[in-house]
Amino acid sequence: MIVTTAQLYKVAYKKFAVGAYNINNLEQSMGLFRGCIQSKAPFIIQLSKGARNYTDKRMLEAIIRTAETIFPEAIFAVHLDHGDEATCYDCIDSGFYSSVMIDASHESFEENIAITRRVVDRAHAKGISVEAELGMLGGVEEDIKVDEGHACLTNPEEAVEFVERSGCDSLAAAIGTSHGAYKFKGQQSLRFDVIEAISHKVPGMPIVMHGSSSVPIEEVERINGAGGKLDPSARGVAENEYLPAARLGVTKVNIDTDGRLVWTRVHREFFRDKPADFDFRPPGKIFMQAYADFIAHKNEKLGSAGQLDAVRASL
Repeated sequence: MIVTTAQLYKVAYKKFAVGAYNINNLEQSMGLFRGCIQSKAPFIIQLSKGARNYTDKRMLEAIIRTAETIFPEAIFAVHLDHGDEATCYDCIDSGFYSSVMIDASHESFEENIAITRRVVDRAHAKGISVEAELGMLGGVEEDIKVDEGHACLTNPEEAVEFVERSGCDSLAAAIGTSHGAYKFKGQQSLRFDVIEAISHKVPGMPIVMHGSSSVPIEEVERINGAGGKLDPSARGVAENEYLPAARLGVTKVNIDTDGRLVWTRVHREFFRDKPADFDFRPPGKIFMQAYADFIAHKNEKLGSAGQLDAVRASL
């Protein structure tokens, strides 16, 4: 059942974090739904601008609608991840999305507010929530690249003004994480002081944590053992930091890179061990189960596992 993002946040706020997982294809979708049913967790499906362009946005929407029928007990929201203004409007007008993210964090403070306000007005008219970003995470996310020298933490004082003037419903904050391949530069560390300050100054505002993959060393080692060349010193966010952050107000945690590592590990190992095979379905089946187990594990760490009945009771 597709619900609003706001409904999930209402139950989760300062209790647990809802996992927000990016999908691009059928195999990821099936693994995601199976893993969330397995762990009895609500979740957020994220479609990025890149995912919508990878095939056709209608294909992904059809996959999600079909999965909703196959897994009627699932409770989830559908979210646009890292949208520009035009993409946000397209998603708002489609009537399919629960929420959209407008990422104007690369603009000036005033322009970020102005762009976010326009998206908020359009979205709220249709009952859709808006996530906005303040501060800049380092790394690469779709076509946005921020080097370490230009990354900056969210200023809690600015957050107050930004939320008030933009009208956004959740705030993606730069709190010590980074996007995508940037994780391969070294260890990530959450700034709990910044999280706590934002939560104190903007009470009730769900904080969103981007770039939250953990980059497990065992996945990196297995990928490299099957012919990969990832940096073995790669590290992401420690999983034991998820729940403490959630209890301070981090309500949505975005996880994408780790899922890509699972995909890469499964397929590299399969074709290493069976170099004569060319049927993509056997590794696809292995991946769907591996991804389901991965999702269930992440939901345990987020505290969302076992929360499905609580969310259902609140609807």
